[in-house]
Amino acid sequence: MTIARFRFPPLSAAMIVAALQTAVLGYMVEGRATILRNGAEIRLKTQPVDPRDLLRGDYVTLSYPISVIPAAIVTGEKPRESGRARLWVRVRPGDGGDFEATEASFAHLRAEEGSVVLRTLPFIYHGGAEGRIPDRLFVRYGIERYYVPEGEGRVLEEAHNQQALEVEVRVSTGGTPQIARILLRGEPVYDEPLY
Repeated sequence: MTIARFRFPPLSAAMIVAALQTAVLGYMVEGRATILRNGAEIRLKTQPVDPRDLLRGDYVTLSYPISVIPAAIVTGEKPRESGRARLWVRVRPGDGGDFEATEASFAHLRAEEGSVVLRTLPFIYHGGAEGRIPDRLFVRYGIERYYVPEGEGRVLEEAHNQQALEVEVRVSTGGTPQIARILLRGEPVYDEPLY
């Protein structure tokens, strides 16, 4: 008894692979566009970074006050062991309209009126005995780099160092942020396209 083997013709196999790759890329692009279209909008003040690290090629490195989480605002159960962790950070508008971190947790935070919850990228956490945490946790959100047209980074670098640069961010319901707009002295200078 002979078992028949089914073989895809090379052209059919290549077409299937191309279709799968296109679908994956489309899914990634649409996920980002959905956040920019429907996400909650927050405005963040940037803070100066060492100018030697600020501009590398055609992008600007951004840092935010909400990237430093004081232990005093961390609520709930703390990891007892070191390892990879992430925080959920609640932000609320401050006096100047820029959003500030008011609460953080290693567990998901529930939505509350007048606030937005961001999810950090995973970071290496060095846990202490009895659930103690360091005085400050340094986190990233995935919005620390913004690409600019070639040759236009110097203006943003100078504004950033003068604390005249702000970022409007859209946040998905799951806490994923995307940069939507760069503001220079309150005026939009770069709008992120959906596609």
